Parts: sequence; structure tokens; C-alpha cells
Amino acid sequence: MPGLRSLNLTLNGDLVQVAAPEHWTLLEVLRYSLGLTGSKQGCDKGDCGACTVLMDGEPVLACLTLAAAAEGKQIVTIEGLAPLHKRAGGSGVDPVQDAFDRSGALQCGFCQPGMILSAKALLDKNPKPTRDEIKQALSGNLCRCTGYTQILEAVEVAAAEARGEVPPGPRWRRFEG
Repeated sequence: MPGLRSLNLTLNGDLVQVAAPEHWTLLEVLRYSLGLTGSKQGCDKGDCGACTVLMDGEPVLACLTLAAAAEGKQIVTIEGLAPLHKRAGGSGVDPVQDAFDRSGALQCGFCQPGMILSAKALLDKNPKPTRDEIKQALSGNLCRCTGYTQILEAVEVAAAEARGEVPPGPRWRRFEG
């Protein structure tokens, strides 16, 4: 069929072949050809970060990335985190996902996949980030629920636990009597 391109993608650790219009972004291929709707379609112009996926371990905006540019790269979506964690010998969901859940950083959930993937990329490179480094790593991801405090704490929890440390409780609990 004219206008379609056959793409060979390494997606969440698996080789996937998909045909898509040549002009489609990675986000369109993920959502509309492959049914992976965890990457959200927000602004479609790179402002919100809801479409963030990992490409070779780096967070990228899938709405601005042509699908053809993903060939030959390792793509990880939110749907792939738990299976990849299990393949690596872990159990349950990825520790970053678990920390977001336990820290109450979920709220409406629209920004969550992009936030989690950006946090995962940071922690894979920097196991002991400062609060400012976490803010910088998540600066391309907007939360419309303004839940940033719990999101930042979730990243701190995941980082501390990955280092084998007991993380401090949420800041709001530190003030309880």
C-alpha cells in the first residue's frame, strides 16, 4: 500500500514489525497501530511530556519523534517496565512504579507514565540524585493535578530503596504528632 512503511522496532524487549504511514510519529504507532495506550497523547507539540518513552535509555517525546527514527533503538513504554523488571529477575512491578504507588504520586494518572519513565531514566544513570536533579529530570513532564511533592518523594523513595537504604517517610507524615 502506498504511503505505508514497514517498521522493525525493538519494543519492551521484543522485536515487533508494524506497518504505518511514513509521516506517523512514534506515539501514533504505539497507540494506534500497537494498542499501547500508556503513552498519553497530550499536547502533540512537546510541551507536556505525557507521551514520554525511553529510547536507548533516554526519555524522548514520542509525539515529536518520527516512528522511523525508532528503528534500531531500544524502546521502552510504561507497559514494558514490569515485564522487563521480571525478566531481569525482579518480582512485581518496577520499583519506580511501586514507589509512585506507595507515595500517593498517582493522582489522575495522565502524567504518570511519562513521569515514571523520566524518573526511571534518571535513576538508571544517577542512583543518588538530589532533589534539584530530580526536578530537572522531570522538568519536561507536567502534572495538571499539581501533585509534584509526592512525585518527587516517590523518586526519592525509589532511589533510596535501590541503594538498600530506608527512605524517610513522606514529608507530611514527619509533622504528625
